[in-house]
Amino acid sequence: MSTDAVFYQAAALCLTYPGDDFVARLPLLRQAAPRLREFTDHATATPPRELAAHYAEVFDCENRRSLYLSRWQDDGTRRRGMSLVRFKEVYQAYGMEFTGEELPDFLPAVLEFTARTGNTDLLTEHRDCLAQLRRGLADFGTPYASVLTAVCTAMPAAPTGTRP
Repeated sequence: MSTDAVFYQAAALCLTYPGDDFVARLPLLRQAAPRLREFTDHATATPPRELAAHYAEVFDCENRRSLYLSRWQDDGTRRRGMSLVRFKEVYQAYGMEFTGEELPDFLPAVLEFTARTGNTDLLTEHRDCLAQLRRGLADFGTPYASVLTAVCTAMPAAPTGTRP
């Protein structure tokens, strides 16, 4: 697995609900993905129940810190359904069937897809959404902001003439 693939997989794990398996993986995540060390250090030092409660507070779906990428562009519109179909089609083009409990635009699922395929298109297509999420997390003052900063930094550069 390439260094980028390891990073994207580690970022996906950092952005999922921190259950018992997450806590057990922290030493490996810390070692495998130095770009995520700020977050993994915080998660290691935080009691598991506190970490889980913080996750639920931070990523409440009703706020502007949603991990569902299509909510940033299409929430409240009919286009959201088409956006979700687009995510599924991209997964299927790579022989992957999305069967998770989450919707296909769930950022950890997109990061895992990127890790497995090397295809950053879904991330780069949602660059503005990720930047807004990063700002929302930073404004909230959560260590999850460092994960989004690392993800935004790792993405390929935006084409000339586009917004950051």
